[in-house]
Amino acid sequence: MTSAARPSPQRSPRGRGGKTGTAQRRLEVVAAEPTSQRARAYQGFTQQILRGSIKPGQFVSQRELMTLLDMPLGAVREMIPRLEAAGLVKTVPQRGLQIAHVDLKLVRNAFQLRAMIEREAVRHFTAVVTAEELQAIAAAHQDILTRASAGRADAALLDDAQAVDWGLHDRMVDAMGNEIVSEIYRVNSLRIRLIRLEQAVITPAQLIPAMHEHLQFVAALERRDADTAVRLLDAHLDSARNRALAGPAAPPMPAPSESPVPTPINTPRRRTR
Repeated sequence: MTSAARPSPQRSPRGRGGKTGTAQRRLEVVAAEPTSQRARAYQGFTQQILRGSIKPGQFVSQRELMTLLDMPLGAVREMIPRLEAAGLVKTVPQRGLQIAHVDLKLVRNAFQLRAMIEREAVRHFTAVVTAEELQAIAAAHQDILTRASAGRADAALLDDAQAVDWGLHDRMVDAMGNEIVSEIYRVNSLRIRLIRLEQAVITPAQLIPAMHEHLQFVAALERRDADTAVRLLDAHLDSARNRALAGPAAPPMPAPSESPVPTPINTPRRRTR
């Protein structure tokens, strides 16, 4: 299993043979909310993190967020307190909004929280998941393996593999039926996506080992062996955390006295209404 955040992803699900419900759970980070502008702005912000359009430590203005999210200023302003409460942004006087800056404390805290939630989720999931759902989950992973073995891993395959990977994690957490826990877990998934972003996603070299690792985990679930499932989960999370800690150091942020140098954002053209 690899690290990184569930349900719409970086691209739309593809209907390929062998791909079932879990395979089509995309990298959404928040569950569906009422379609208020504030909710849509928040969902749009989370998707920008998933796509890598927003970087840790980056400064961004409210006007830039309006363009990036294609939302009115009022919705952006209403969204900001929620982002601040989640620790995803902070307001820096005379500089604007800063995306959460990654440091060792954030890495340790985010992975510790993930482990606490997922250990409980695994034990519950082992007891309640049906054999049919486990078969579908295994088939989704096997489909990724088949495609990976057939040729070079392209962007579409990596996206699908990431969706299958995180889809299983999110499904286990959601199976507990606790909306508070699910929301905390998804916000924490965003933090993990910000942490050493290049190590938080599946790479071509990791693809086949990651799918085999997940299949071993699914096999433990099929045996209803919660202890083995938890042990495999712990090994996976330790590996993911160590990769994050071993990644290249983030570039130093300018001192507060320096003039701000905005980080460019690839913003789409605002649609004409």
